[in-house]
Amino acid sequence: MIRLPDASGALRVHTPRTEPSVPAAGGPPPVSRTVFAAAHVVADPFADPSPGHAGEAPTPGHAGGAPAPGGPAALDWDATLAFRRHLWSHGLGVAEAMDTAQRGMGLDWTTAAELIRRSAAEAAACGGRIACGVGTDQLTGPAGSLAEIRAAYEEQLAVVEEAGAQAIVMASRALAALARGPEDYLEVYGRLLRQASEPVILHWLGPMFDPALAGYWGSEDLDTATETLLAVIAEHPDRVDGVKVSLLDARREAELRRRLPDGVRCYTGDDFHYPELIAGEEPAAGGRFSHALLGIFDPLGPLAAEAVRVLDTGDRAGFRALLDPTVELSRHLFRAPTRYYKTGVVLLAWLAGHQEHFAMVGGLQSARSLPHLARAYELADSLGLFPDPGLAESRMRHLLAVYGVTA
Repeated sequence: MIRLPDASGALRVHTPRTEPSVPAAGGPPPVSRTVFAAAHVVADPFADPSPGHAGEAPTPGHAGGAPAPGGPAALDWDATLAFRRHLWSHGLGVAEAMDTAQRGMGLDWTTAAELIRRSAAEAAACGGRIACGVGTDQLTGPAGSLAEIRAAYEEQLAVVEEAGAQAIVMASRALAALARGPEDYLEVYGRLLRQASEPVILHWLGPMFDPALAGYWGSEDLDTATETLLAVIAEHPDRVDGVKVSLLDARREAELRRRLPDGVRCYTGDDFHYPELIAGEEPAAGGRFSHALLGIFDPLGPLAAEAVRVLDTGDRAGFRALLDPTVELSRHLFRAPTRYYKTGVVLLAWLAGHQEHFAMVGGLQSARSLPHLARAYELADSLGLFPDPGLAESRMRHLLAVYGVTA
């Protein structure tokens, strides 16, 4: 037994599992859905996180949770790449250098570019699927013009394409701050899509993930914003593989995917409603469904891959039986302020034995409370997510002891 604290400081007893229920590696990639796990990065625990060194974690009042100025983030490259091989071994694609990797929250563009190059090379070596984030975060201050924003996007697109990866065009804080209305989004995205050598994935990241992106697509009204996004796609349907929707609104995502042109996928980024969105509608209702590009599939990777393979057989009930019980954990990790979900993701990677420490770029491991982390452990253990439950329990005890809790 282990005693875990709640928000009041009271301790409750949890009895850890003795056996995992994690599917073994080696399964084929899912075929009925395209599934990407947005992967976290493993920090170098010996790097100096003070100002002027590694990219810093966001501080209260920092617009959009953006990091304060600092030097390049320091990563443990071996552990970072090993985790991507773990995801590929279960048949999942990897979404690289996204917000799960602390993009814009400690992971600077210089390090992100190196991460893209290294991960793309690993993907090529093992036959793994990879898509990488293209943004404008090399801009260190407010952009002075749309041309400056386009140039930043173009620079990053070139890095991703030269690495041999698919591009995910991420939402831009600089564009959100500068754009006067929908026409500016149409101009910037239109020019970028015309330059892309292969179809890209567009990403609509809601303000719950990044407050600096409020009003994206030129309007605070989501219906109006949706029309702008659809206009971008309609003008360039052959250049858009799909759109990743991260609004935590299942109804809105279902309505959007009904309006996408034929051949343009909807990738759910909804970490609250992913089982129902991936399962999709009954055939009588149209049979539409979402593919997946999810941060929660970082800790759920093996289980998620197995669930979609069950769905490949047409067994919707079996798919839901595997994934529905994981939603409580996901909603806990992604609770407000949602942008700090990365802390719980990295905690679970450490407890699962994928890395040797619970340290994050810029010290972001401190962004969640001990009771929050304790509940994450409890929920993940109850699901059988840890390959070695004994190791996870031991590491959780060590973390509790740091906070003065005798477990």
